[in-house]
Formats: sequence, C-alpha cells, structure tokens
Amino acid sequence: MKLLFDQNISFRIVKILEDHFPGSAQVRTLALEDATDLQIWAFARDNNFIIVTFDADFYDFSNLYGQPPKIIWLRTGNTKTSNISDILLLNKEIIKSFLNDESISCLEIY
Repeated sequence: MKLLFDQNISFRIVKILEDHFPGSAQVRTLALEDATDLQIWAFARDNNFIIVTFDADFYDFSNLYGQPPKIIWLRTGNTKTSNISDILLLNKEIIKSFLNDESISCLEIY
C-alpha cells in the first residue's frame, strides 16, 4: 500500500509512516515538486501509488478518468504532519478496505 503524498504534505511523513505504508513517497523526494497535478496523477497511476492530498483537483481527476490511481482526500484542512500521520493510522483499516473496493476511487477523510 504505497502512498504518494502531495506537495502540501511534508516529506517527513514518509519516515513516520514507513512501517505502516512501505514504499510510500512524497512528490518532492521523487523530483515531482514542479510537476502539474495531472503529471503527478499519471506518475501515481504508472507506479501503483495512492495519492494523499488536500487538493480537490485530484478528486476531479478521479471523476473524469476513474482509477487508478486511487485518491485519499484529506478534508482536515492544513494541519501538522503528526496530525496527518495520526489520522492515516487511525483510518488504516478503512484505507485497506477502500483499496480493495473497485467501485470507489476517492476516500474522503475528515
């Protein structure tokens, strides 16, 4: 379950969550910090990542293009990295179920 964290989420989250979500990355660490959202979408699709974002554009892409990739849309507003990691860990089982449900392309977490 590889997560790809969008640019508004600190690269530090990868280290915090590496035991729970191995293979995860942040766009900056993959030299995608200047990429468009559509380029990030394509990278995630081609490399089996789930995008984690605050950005509604990825939700729109999921409606236009379907999946993959799947999207985890954090609706918490900007918050500390530790809060984001806590939210993802708290919802880990829901995230696993979401990944196995082919009928849903975007998971909103509040």
